[in-house]
Amino acid sequence: MKILVLLAGLLLHGVALAQSPQQSTADLSYDYLELRFVDVDSNSGDGLSFKGSYQMPSNWLVVGSLTSLDFNTNVDARYIELGTGYVWDFRADFDLFATLRYVHAEFDTPGRSADEDGAAFSAGTRGLITPEFEVRGSVNHINLDSSDTYLELAGDYYFSRQFSAGLSVEFGGDTDAITVGARWYFR
Repeated sequence: MKILVLLAGLLLHGVALAQSPQQSTADLSYDYLELRFVDVDSNSGDGLSFKGSYQMPSNWLVVGSLTSLDFNTNVDARYIELGTGYVWDFRADFDLFATLRYVHAEFDTPGRSADEDGAAFSAGTRGLITPEFEVRGSVNHINLDSSDTYLELAGDYYFSRQFSAGLSVEFGGDTDAITVGARWYFR
């Protein structure tokens, strides 16, 4: 947990110079790349997650991610997700979204490795409570060898129209996770 707080502090301090208060962030963009540090179950494991999203015409999305986790039990896990989604313009500053993704998972232990394929579904909302602060919430379901359903709550602060950083919490499923990261928007 100490490393998570340290990374959050360094991330916020390092990007403070990129802040541009004259620019408005009054629109939500789904064209971004995101890098997050992931802490699973209070230091039982950690890793990095790299995600991307691209909005096509008619509010359709292409989404993907690559996550690599190292657990203290000498287990390494990698997840690759690729899928599609849709965004509904609920209000001027709030959207509803849903995504369906193919998931490939690889697990390595000292004596064995295994691969699993499955699907994941997410539905939630995303919106701006101020021009600089975004909140997100979603219900997520993943089905590999077994299935798990969990909730995610997140918040990001926009330092400029192209850059935001923030925290997320995933809970209610088989594992809990806290992430800190940043997004770069292509606007």
